[in-house]
Amino acid sequence: MISVRIGEISRETGVSVRSLRYYETKGLMVSRRMENRDYDHSALEKVRKIQLYFALGLGTEEIRHVLECPVLVEERQPLCERAVLLFEEKLREVEGQIQTLETISARLKERISDFRKG
Repeated sequence: MISVRIGEISRETGVSVRSLRYYETKGLMVSRRMENRDYDHSALEKVRKIQLYFALGLGTEEIRHVLECPVLVEERQPLCERAVLLFEEKLREVEGQIQTLETISARLKERISDFRKG
């Protein structure tokens, strides 16, 4: 099996070595040999998934639960129910934030209009 060092993963993904070590402490990744931080080649794809889930607003604990799902999205099979619930919860949160931002935007536009009118 091909071995990938932590520095290689960092270079390939743009994720710092420090962040990769943090992922390990949170149970998101596991190295084959801790002293050298050797990973199997699938670690590159796992880091990319972790970054995607962070970008979606998930926290490390939520990401760990999603990564534990036995079915891969790439195979176009359904995710485990726990992941679906996490994504639905995050979507509700984001939609609430959007609504709040739209309200703020409307009020700012009103203020700008009031100030321009004089």
